[in-house]
Amino acid sequence: MAKKVVATLQTAGKDFAKVIQVVRSKKTGHYTFKEDIVPNDKVKEFVGVK
Repeated sequence: MAKKVVATLQTAGKDFAKVIQVVRSKKTGHYTFKEDIVPNDKVKEFVGVK
């Protein structure tokens, strides 16, 4: 599945980026990863959201 994501990003051009963010659960305290594909102009907004 990861190969398909990489191939999709390469054929789609330079307009998108895959962003991986570490999120801590308030209930258990464990860390999880939130992955998303966002346009390049929205990356700072995605990372800035807590």
